[in-house]
Amino acid sequence: MAITTKKVLRMTFTNAAGKTVTMTLDQPKEGITSAEIETVMDQIISKDIFFTSGGGLVSKRDIKIVDTKTEDMYEQPEG
Repeated sequence: MAITTKKVLRMTFTNAAGKTVTMTLDQPKEGITSAEIETVMDQIISKDIFFTSGGGLVSKRDIKIVDTKTEDMYEQPEG
């Protein structure tokens, strides 16, 4: 039975159409602060480098670091 863990950074924006757009990055650096993440989000918005079906990103909506632990409860027999 294997146990795996995964940590992701979830940055959520609002696009020009008012819809939610989420970017997920694996393995954020340990100790990263909300101020550092907000600075990056501000740069993403100001440089207008991502375009969605609802237009460009216009504002920050949320920041989350999600830590998931998964325990595999079944091992398929070999053979």
